[in-house]
Amino acid sequence: MRDVIRQAVEVFPNIVCVDDGSTDNSVAEAIAGGAVVVRHPINLGQGAALQTGLEYAMRDPSAEFFVTFDSDGQHGLEDAFAMVERLAHEPLDIIIGSRFLDGRTKPGKIKKIVLKLAVVFENVSTGVRLTDAHNGLRAMNRAAASAIQIEQNRMAHASEIVAKIGQNKLRYAEHPVHIIYTDYSRAKGQSVWNLVNILNDLIFK
Repeated sequence: MRDVIRQAVEVFPNIVCVDDGSTDNSVAEAIAGGAVVVRHPINLGQGAALQTGLEYAMRDPSAEFFVTFDSDGQHGLEDAFAMVERLAHEPLDIIIGSRFLDGRTKPGKIKKIVLKLAVVFENVSTGVRLTDAHNGLRAMNRAAASAIQIEQNRMAHASEIVAKIGQNKLRYAEHPVHIIYTDYSRAKGQSVWNLVNILNDLIFK
């Protein structure tokens, strides 16, 4: 985590990490990497962590763009930077990363099937046409960050974000990104079991 944050700070100087009730040394690693850490006293889930982080970041009135970026090394800084550049120069409110727009990402067969099923569900239920509805790399402007108030604490937050893009008629696009699957990222939420949780949240949210 420390190395990921250190590299990110060179491109994005204002990094906010949310400690969602961790019991390891994540807080010390994040601080050592150069991030500001906001803490939840107990584990609330990824959706709650994202909402807390966005609320904290928006307290800076000079901040124009906001990026959600996992600290486990699966996302690329070059992709995040390119997405912010697009926001700065194109009439868009939010850009969602997609691992399916080019051939860099190699998900396993089961993962790919589950993610594609999620995409079909989201396209039908929200009217927002995406190729990758559960990608954690997103870039948004202040209007989008204000409009997307995340209420689903756990994995259903990804579906909620897509729904609120449609409900608020936000201008959106996708951007090809490279997701790097490592043993660490799988342990932190990229496992097949986590995909089962995604489907469960889609059906029973």
